[in-house]
Amino acid sequence: MSKFRVGLIGCGGRMTGAHMKAFERMDDVEVVAIAEPVEERRLAAQKKYSLPDERCYKDHKEFYAKENKSTLDAIFIAIEPTAHDRMTELCAVEMGIPFLVEKPMALDIDLAKEIAEKVEAKGLITAVGFQDRYLDLMDLIKAELPKHKAGGLVWGAWIGGIPGVWWWQKKSTCGGQLLEQNIHILDGLRWLYGEPLSVYATNTTGMVKAGEDASPEYDTDDHSTVVFRFPNHVTATLVSGDYIQNRFDSKLSGLVISLSDMVIEYHLRNNVLFKSAKEIRDVYRNEDQTYTLDRAFIDAIKTNNPALVRSPYQDAYKSLKLAFDCNKSMETGEVIYYDR
Repeated sequence: MSKFRVGLIGCGGRMTGAHMKAFERMDDVEVVAIAEPVEERRLAAQKKYSLPDERCYKDHKEFYAKENKSTLDAIFIAIEPTAHDRMTELCAVEMGIPFLVEKPMALDIDLAKEIAEKVEAKGLITAVGFQDRYLDLMDLIKAELPKHKAGGLVWGAWIGGIPGVWWWQKKSTCGGQLLEQNIHILDGLRWLYGEPLSVYATNTTGMVKAGEDASPEYDTDDHSTVVFRFPNHVTATLVSGDYIQNRFDSKLSGLVISLSDMVIEYHLRNNVLFKSAKEIRDVYRNEDQTYTLDRAFIDAIKTNNPALVRSPYQDAYKSLKLAFDCNKSMETGEVIYYDR
């Protein structure tokens, strides 16, 4: 039986640290082509998969010039935010090749909208790396909420230090912490509560000193706060912060959901506590969510069942657009309302 043929665009940290490890657990998948501009990464991936030189490309332009629907069953894209251009995903759409792309899918919201519309028109199976949707912990939370009276307050956070990757230092190259990193929890709020009715956001700069605490070009938010109003009397506050020099408490990142008769504490990708008057349940993560994400995407293609994908490009675009709206609210001080 022939194996599922995968091409990789980007062989850096997220691809090597997560997706490649997921492939190792899949007997029916083989990597047959790669594109990576950094020679060291490209050669390491070539060696790992025993690929011939003619299927190892220096960039996605070379990749798309040679690869097509007859040579690939799917493409996995994990590149720096600024590396996304008109070709990165649109070529896959035009060729009819299903693709999975890591977030943020684009720093140009108009380009992301164009891709989403063309994916929809083509009927192409796609996925975006909003991995928290595939967490067994998130499944438990989503199943628990309907058992209780609707409404309440939600507090979400992703607080830590400045990641070492270069693009994080400037808002123009990362989109800010909310869009680049905390978009995972933002997307989780949409997964749990649907589309918001309104959003209002503020931000702060000046705590992190450019050239002292960060690179000389650092100009992104030190921290930000967003207030989402959802239907059914739910208000969520989402905070982001990258000013802590040492992440001394992992519980700073996650969700706290306050219901009328229960408090749910989700500690980011680690465990979830269900606290009520009768009991306290503490459940730890039991599965690698990236493996589950990748497996769902591949199985969706193999069975022609797009419903297996929890975050197709068209839906992920809504989370990206919401993050852009948050940034806009930070800049203007205005509340953004959505018609429902």
